[in-house]
Amino acid sequence: MGKISNQHLIEKLTAKYGEQISAISEPYGLLTFEATRTVISDLLAFLKNDEELKFNFLTDITAIHYPEKENALGVIYHLHSFYNNVRIRIKVFIPVSDPTIPTATVLWDGANWMERETFDFFGIQFIGHPDLRRILNVDDMTVFPMRREYPLEDPNRVDKKDYFFGR
Repeated sequence: MGKISNQHLIEKLTAKYGEQISAISEPYGLLTFEATRTVISDLLAFLKNDEELKFNFLTDITAIHYPEKENALGVIYHLHSFYNNVRIRIKVFIPVSDPTIPTATVLWDGANWMERETFDFFGIQFIGHPDLRRILNVDDMTVFPMRREYPLEDPNRVDKKDYFFGR
């Protein structure tokens, strides 16, 4: 049981996946990289089942929305190897016009509710999920509240008008 360096992880992953791994960085020491939607299932299985790496714990699945980007939706995975005491973050960017990505429930049962929450708030369809439906918002809701598609403030608010502040 020893800690694997980020450099060793990068070397091992780029040897196996090459150009399918990109944007490698280490903010605050947390190895972070981007992968493609086509390789994510294989990559997660490799990280979990590799005899040396053993990323056995799925800490979180969430998403982010960058409306100015071509692939505006990002699905973000946080994994932890208890054996090696190391964590990693994987990002997969996909277009809003096709918000689909394979499910991780085949690897971790805990992915079930994480993917449902990510679907509920960002509208990302996890292909192969056993029960993909809203988890916190009402079922008949037609929008995804965490997408940045709406103005941040109500333009009709009167309490923020300049004349109240002598402007």
